[in-house]
Amino acid sequence: MRRLNRKKTLNLMKELDAFPKVPESYVETSASGGTVSLIAFTTIAFLTIMEFMVYRDTWMKYEYEVDKDFTSKLRINIDITVAMRCQYVGADVLDLAETMVASADGLIYEPVPFELTPQQKELQRMLQLIQSRLQEEHSLQDVIFKSAFKSASTALPPREDNSLQSPDACRIHGHLYVNKVAGNFHITVGKAIPHPRGHAHLAALVSHESYNFSHRIDHLSFGELIPGIINPLDGTEKIASDHNQMFQYFITVVPTKLHTYKISAETHQFSVTERERVINHAAGSHGVSGIFMKYDISSLMVTVTEEHMPFWQFLVRLCGIIGGIFSTTGILHGFGRFVAEIIFCRFRLGSYRSTSVPLPDGHTSNHLPLITDNNTH
Repeated sequence: MRRLNRKKTLNLMKELDAFPKVPESYVETSASGGTVSLIAFTTIAFLTIMEFMVYRDTWMKYEYEVDKDFTSKLRINIDITVAMRCQYVGADVLDLAETMVASADGLIYEPVPFELTPQQKELQRMLQLIQSRLQEEHSLQDVIFKSAFKSASTALPPREDNSLQSPDACRIHGHLYVNKVAGNFHITVGKAIPHPRGHAHLAALVSHESYNFSHRIDHLSFGELIPGIINPLDGTEKIASDHNQMFQYFITVVPTKLHTYKISAETHQFSVTERERVINHAAGSHGVSGIFMKYDISSLMVTVTEEHMPFWQFLVRLCGIIGGIFSTTGILHGFGRFVAEIIFCRFRLGSYRSTSVPLPDGHTSNHLPLITDNNTH
């Protein structure tokens, strides 16, 4: 009884078989089928390799939300060289809350030559080339995000020459912590002093002929300092054409959370618009000579996350490639054979010509003669 039930179950399963096996004696092979199979296998191998490369690659996902953090401090990282002596210039920040951050809190004034060494010039040219490419190819920013902390810092290397060139410039570098509101970081003539109505700079003792606000921005960033990230103003160099010249940078800072497979950090991106003009009160161009960076904080926060294709999705896509190519090549091969058979059949039918065979009674027959054994001898 058990054997009978087992046989019935096996027979039922055989009837449900969607993949019936064809005996090899009934399988007919052909040269065209072998050619199509070779093309199919080559295509599958090529697409499988390409799909594996896509699986190994990652991409950046951007999400936007309202920034709700208004109590924390904003860090400004600065490395600027001004073509004036350190005792003639002063740097500080004044925000909309009328809070002045003195430069002594975190900035260092270092006398240096304004002219760069050959090695430093090479790095500066490389930074300027990358900046120009970033303006054309925005997708390069994703590559920079992925290589954060893995690539070298964008800071200029230290001077290696032992020249006796006297320092004619001042390198102002370090960091400041400011309120997370719009503000103005500026470098102008004279040291900054507190004032009941804001602040002022002691510029009366500095000769007007010594004004020269030619400058080079080696690094300017907001938030956590991440090596390898190239900011919009890194490598910028401006040469003043007049003593009374004002350089203005209007910056919009966007809080950014960066999550990659290498790092997880909170930093800030920014966009910048530049403007420069000569101060001439007689012509109506008013202002103060110096370098002014007016920044504003965006209310939106960007979350940049590095994502990777799941393994199950890779398997599904791979199965789709293999099955799709097999099905498509099979259909094309069958259709091709069908068309070829129709063409060859018509060609064969047209190749037979009617022949006249004389009969004993004097009539003729248009049928082909019957081949017999007597005719073969």
